[in-house]
Amino acid sequence: MPDRFAYATAFSRNIGWISVTEQAALRGKRIAIAGLGGVGGSHLLTLTRLGIGAFNLADFDSFELHNFNRQAGANLHTIGRPKLDVMADLARAINPELKLQLFPEGIGPDLLDIFLDGVDLYVDALDFFAVDIRRQVFAACHARHIPAITAAPLGMGSAVLTFVPGGMSFEEYFRLDGQPRDEQLARFLVGLSPAMLQRPYLVDPSAVDFNAARGPSTTMACELCAGLLATEALKLLLQRGRLTVAPHGLHFDAYRERLVRTWRPGGNRNPLQRLMLTFARRMLAAMRALPPSTPAPRLPAALDPRVARVLDLARWAPSGDNTQPWRFEARSPLVVVVHGFDTREHVVYDLRGRASQLALGGMLETVVIAASGQGLAVQVERHPDAPEERPTFTLSFQPDPAAKPDPLETAILARCTQRRPMRPTPLADRHKAALEAAVGPNYEVLWLDGFATKRRVAALLFRNAHVRLTTPEAYPTHRDIIEYGRQFSDDRIPDQAVGLDPVATRLMRWAMQSWARVEFLNRWLAGTWLPRIQLDYVPAFACAAHFVIVARQPLHGIDDYLAGGRAMQRFWLTAARLGLQFQPEMTPLIFASYVRDGITFTATPRSRANAQRLSAEFEALVGAQNAAQAVFMGRVGFGPIPRARSTRLPLARLMTGTTPGTTA
Repeated sequence: MPDRFAYATAFSRNIGWISVTEQAALRGKRIAIAGLGGVGGSHLLTLTRLGIGAFNLADFDSFELHNFNRQAGANLHTIGRPKLDVMADLARAINPELKLQLFPEGIGPDLLDIFLDGVDLYVDALDFFAVDIRRQVFAACHARHIPAITAAPLGMGSAVLTFVPGGMSFEEYFRLDGQPRDEQLARFLVGLSPAMLQRPYLVDPSAVDFNAARGPSTTMACELCAGLLATEALKLLLQRGRLTVAPHGLHFDAYRERLVRTWRPGGNRNPLQRLMLTFARRMLAAMRALPPSTPAPRLPAALDPRVARVLDLARWAPSGDNTQPWRFEARSPLVVVVHGFDTREHVVYDLRGRASQLALGGMLETVVIAASGQGLAVQVERHPDAPEERPTFTLSFQPDPAAKPDPLETAILARCTQRRPMRPTPLADRHKAALEAAVGPNYEVLWLDGFATKRRVAALLFRNAHVRLTTPEAYPTHRDIIEYGRQFSDDRIPDQAVGLDPVATRLMRWAMQSWARVEFLNRWLAGTWLPRIQLDYVPAFACAAHFVIVARQPLHGIDDYLAGGRAMQRFWLTAARLGLQFQPEMTPLIFASYVRDGITFTATPRSRANAQRLSAEFEALVGAQNAAQAVFMGRVGFGPIPRARSTRLPLARLMTGTTPGTTA
């Protein structure tokens, strides 16, 4: 026993909220905890600091990397170590006098007598999906007149239930007996959380995987669980204060700043609970219908692992309609050939490949930024003999001891497109200065802000959208780029990220079945008005500012647009790093360039005439020279990160020995 440890001194700061006598009583208590992961580890450490003197601890698992976000004992030094050993060491480091009985095989029916022997309280910290053993432990506690507490981490809050001798049992409350597993899980969830405070802010339902027995978690919820449960344990062990005894429950949600006390006489037999169960069954069925999560594919073995990690980040560069116009070929561990392509043959917005060239430039800049984080330098060389519609590049990597991670590296995955309204709060000078510096000396940023200017931009976008939506040549692109019924899409735009409300989304899905339907809506039912208002006009006002990135020299060819794409990506990543939301607004630039260069983008005279007029409006807004040398246009503002977004094809599918432009 270390000479420097003294129980009375170690826990003396508890005195005042509890008495010296009560502290001595807690020292003599023994608590059983099953499960030492997310909540269990925090329970153990919190109760140890409360001064509890003895524990029976059970856990058969070991720490893994995916435990880092929430589990008290998970760190680089404990990966692969048994959770039981790690947490016992941490608890003994707080109180070396602890009396611990350890169960490294976990608990089962044959160990329940020993596990619960001499226990004053049972703390449930088993995994949510461990229904069978949980029922057995609670039944054993009820039979032995041992109080039991469960605190569930739900979102960013906690729900607490206490079962005491002589009171309602776990089975009487949850009513799981004889039910199939899915129904047991639904009843357990609704019983724990009758208020379901966490449901409204679950941003990615696909993260709940019942088949894999896995769900999302937060460290805030685990720590709140520990605080609420330890407080309930103190009241129970010292026999003072009001307990939350089933069928009463307590649910506190920090995110929503709400505290709800629930009372469900009869438990899940209560009519309110039956109604909630109907909702829960539908919710769980909808979650099961989501595409199953797939494990991250292995990085290509032919590449140096650092290069593979660079490409794994580079694939997140933006591209028009999420086309991802690049494929990677490993020539050696440190040499990669990029096979680019454009969509000029079938996309009206890319008739000269400029949109794809901007995207390729953005991807190449992302390679350079990501390489810095891996301690690598990279040389990018474009093959001059490759056709413009199939640009090819060699990326040569080499270790660079002097390399420092680019500050924009952390923004690569955070960068996304927000098509919904943002807050109109103006940008601060520091925001504009950082964004202007990001594009480098060869570009300038033209800001279009203030209400009057936004109104002109809104009108310009609204009328350009009419050209976009009434031009037959644009219809195949609009038809094919949206993946319906999806929050995420790895090769298109999910409908939930488009920016339309549910009614407009359903109408769009119906109309996009044929050009005849689109024409009918446009001609007889003002079919363009709803999407133009929701996607163009309202967002044009609901932002901090619009911007145009303008080259200081005329744009002549592919190299100029590749360079423009690199500037665009640094601008966009800087916006993400500043916490700004972002949306490209490229239609005015594209149609104006077609008019200026005499490109016939449609056989429809009205669309051509409208584009001619709108090109003049654009030049009047930004100036003729700026319009001619503009490489990118968009809007920025403050607001939440969108819940839905385009993701990317896995790197394994982007590695090619096949024809560039396919998704082999």
